[in-house]
Amino acid sequence: MDNPSIITQVSKEEAKTPLREKGHLPVSSKKPRRRSIFHAIICCLPQSDDNANQVLGSSNNNTSLLPDGKSSATQTAVTHHLLPEVKAQDNGKKCVVIDLDETLVHSSFKPVNNADFIIPVEIDGNVHQVYVLKRPYVDEFLKRMGELFECVLFTASLSKYADPVADLLDKWGAFRTRLFRESCVFHQGNYVKDLSRLGRDLNKLIIIDNSPASYVFHPNNAVPIASWFDDMSDTELLDLIPFFERLSKEENIFTLLQEHKSS
Repeated sequence: MDNPSIITQVSKEEAKTPLREKGHLPVSSKKPRRRSIFHAIICCLPQSDDNANQVLGSSNNNTSLLPDGKSSATQTAVTHHLLPEVKAQDNGKKCVVIDLDETLVHSSFKPVNNADFIIPVEIDGNVHQVYVLKRPYVDEFLKRMGELFECVLFTASLSKYADPVADLLDKWGAFRTRLFRESCVFHQGNYVKDLSRLGRDLNKLIIIDNSPASYVFHPNNAVPIASWFDDMSDTELLDLIPFFERLSKEENIFTLLQEHKSS
């Protein structure tokens, strides 16, 4: 039996196909090959056993489920906010939701010589090593973001993997709060980050994520970023710092966000 997925990420091939984003269930007419433990853990594919369904928060029908088991039809009735009250240090700041996999890091179960971190993760009684590469300039990016915004890590991966990665990645305490897969809404085969459940003003809320499927409920609040795997010449995080510096002072975030997408 395959192990349930703990990391939500895309392959290089999937990144080239807009419809196959992180957490999006691929459709293929080809006969599926038997998945290795690596493929089962990395990819968010449907599982038939009860344990996997519990991990995915999915069901055998087409009803979209919230983490508490309620259908998406009752989504607007949910009043519990995912984020705590704003801390004094963040009063007056906008809130930025930041994705993890393929946005800040890329992780693999295949040994990587130049891994920045190696995270042991227990799966079904066995410990597996996860090799993590940091995206270039992620240190500079997180440090500056923590100064400008109330930053929230929001990932569709499980906390058993993402939490220790964040411990090693975030040296400055930029992430005031961390949210994981159970905080996502499972909607039409995707793990969606529903910004309306955070308890923050949507007019002052931004999400940066490499997967459009993750912010499908609030595309106007998004700063898209290309999926990153291992290109050490990549400068996208560094290039985004001046834009976020402007955004932190902007009264109407949507005007600047739209300009950024159009540029």
